[in-house]
Amino acid sequence: MDNQKIFIDRLRTLRNEKNVSQKQVAVGLNITETGYQNYEVGRRKPTFEMLIALADFFDVSIDYLVGRTDTPEVNRR
Repeated sequence: MDNQKIFIDRLRTLRNEKNVSQKQVAVGLNITETGYQNYEVGRRKPTFEMLIALADFFDVSIDYLVGRTDTPEVNRR
């Protein structure tokens, strides 16, 4: 599976697990709902800063979001 597909699938799964709407995620990230939807359907790729914000919002590592690991825990030092 390619990394973009993994990213899209994980965004949807994390949002559903957190039981929040796309609008709620967008508000939490200070972006438009359409902007967030574009990430979930693969129309746009997030910037480095947005990738950090998404990982923080869902409390997972960036590596987990992009498919480099299957462990969602954040390694905080």
